[in-house]
Amino acid sequence: MRLGLTVRTKRIIRLALCAFAGIIVLAFLFIWSGAYSVAASRGHWTVMEWFLTFAMRNSVKTHAYGIEAPPLDNADLVTLGAGHFHSGCAFCHGAPGVAISPIARAMLPPPPDLATQMRPWRDRELFWIVKNGIKYTGMPAWAAQQRDDEVWGLIAFLRRLPALDADAYRALALGGLEIPPQTGREVATSEAASATVGACARCHGDERNAPQSGLVPSLHGQPAEFLDAALEAYARGRRASGIMQPIAIDLRPDDRYQVTRYYAGLLPPSRPLDLLPAASAAIARGRMLAEQGDAGAKVPACSGCHGANALSAYPRLAGQNAPYMANRLRLWKGGLAPGTEGEAIMAPLARMLTEQQIADVSAYYASVVASATRAR
Repeated sequence: MRLGLTVRTKRIIRLALCAFAGIIVLAFLFIWSGAYSVAASRGHWTVMEWFLTFAMRNSVKTHAYGIEAPPLDNADLVTLGAGHFHSGCAFCHGAPGVAISPIARAMLPPPPDLATQMRPWRDRELFWIVKNGIKYTGMPAWAAQQRDDEVWGLIAFLRRLPALDADAYRALALGGLEIPPQTGREVATSEAASATVGACARCHGDERNAPQSGLVPSLHGQPAEFLDAALEAYARGRRASGIMQPIAIDLRPDDRYQVTRYYAGLLPPSRPLDLLPAASAAIARGRMLAEQGDAGAKVPACSGCHGANALSAYPRLAGQNAPYMANRLRLWKGGLAPGTEGEAIMAPLARMLTEQQIADVSAYYASVVASATRAR
């Protein structure tokens, strides 16, 4: 009896293996024949579309499990995400008042209008999709895989997107940037019509406006040499940012020269200081750290490299946005790999700082009135 079962089991296994091998051979012959059309002008077979969608949904849910979302109602985070969405996502996904490009609509599968057709993904699942992209679609992975903070900015904006009308979207995405009307000749002979997509002022402000998001650095009055080096590092991928790398790589050397001199020549923006009453103690502690350092932790004074008279290769921190400074220090402290000489200096120093010191020194520099001397 035991022998009979063994023979029967072997026969079943042999038949199963033969059937499986037959399926593989038939599948290969089908693919080799070219009978299945890969043209994006026609949709998948219904069973193929169901299978791909089923596999994608379950893959995202599985790989996103365990990711913890930060609070997404932070206005600075939403504004940061809005700026990138307009330049990097609206072409394919559209936006209130921005039509999806016909080129994107012809993709297979066509990208959804995220303002009206976004699936009920969890925050962690949206994060995983934006960071990693989706194979066999036009959805790319985030250009800088180290920058989870940037990805969360986009997720925060996506949560706000369905509630925006065209005017509200424009206010968030363009940052108050006003594009002057163009003449027919300018429309016909230049690319200025698309200036709102790549304009630096959408995020960094201009001669009248400071950055709308506190997570974006103010470039006003920064040394041109420092700005040049930063854009070069972004363009070459040495400085990690999924937002800045695509913008910097598109700038020609002449354009880079002009824009860095523009911002270097701007006076620091005037803006009210919105500091909590309890911040006075933090500012006092931050000033001591900035001017004297922390000998016990072997942290030198910040002012040596970031004061008004420091080398032009280093940024000035007076009047800089506190959320931006704190975020950069936390990124280095958390292990962001340094890609430039400046980051190689700052990363080990940031790891020596406590969370309290990061908050204190950021509050101090944000409270300092920047010099009105135009940087050169």
